[in-house]
Amino acid sequence: MRSSSTAKRSRAERWAVRDLEAIRKFIIPLSPPVTSFEASVRSTPFRILISVLLSARTQDPVTEKAAARLFVKADAPVKMARLGEAEIARLIYPVGFYRTKAKHILGICRALGKAEGFPATLESLLELPGIGRKSANLVLALAFAHPAIAVDTHVFRISRRLGWSAGRTPGEVEKELERLFPRRRWSEVNQVLVGFGQTICRPVHPKCGICILKGTCPSVELK
Repeated sequence: MRSSSTAKRSRAERWAVRDLEAIRKFIIPLSPPVTSFEASVRSTPFRILISVLLSARTQDPVTEKAAARLFVKADAPVKMARLGEAEIARLIYPVGFYRTKAKHILGICRALGKAEGFPATLESLLELPGIGRKSANLVLALAFAHPAIAVDTHVFRISRRLGWSAGRTPGEVEKELERLFPRRRWSEVNQVLVGFGQTICRPVHPKCGICILKGTCPSVELK
């Protein structure tokens, strides 16, 4: 016979999966920018990696256009390295921290040019310039369909609002979400919650009145 704590946890897991699926269906007709962005980069692991790097602290439409300009000029590490840091910076402007990102992109291209294969593990991706855990997890999910939860600002904020997590750091939230969701659903979490955050569960003035979860969300703000 299962303990009450085990039964409670199982119920919480079912509710979380139910709510994630409800959010996914709810935001489809809203066409959140993340959907277009991810569709535009799903061609090669290299394009995904560079696009994910560009996306940090940058709105997806800006990232999508910047990535398109860059890849028109160079679509492979060796070719992109030949552009040089100044030209890369010019092409990716106005993404956030474009000068720093240009430096990181050049370093990544040089590293990939020497590598025997494309990095396909969390550890190998973290060795690349400018790639943190969130970005590495997103690359694993998008490029290799590897179960991974990328915790960005949207995922961090919404997970806490919904009561899915109480973590105070992205790493803590990632671990809590891994325990809450079945492994097969991990890669869905980022896209669904980012799209939700872009359209409904915004940082300021969330649209709680029209939210699919307004009846159950512990943080609902109805006026």
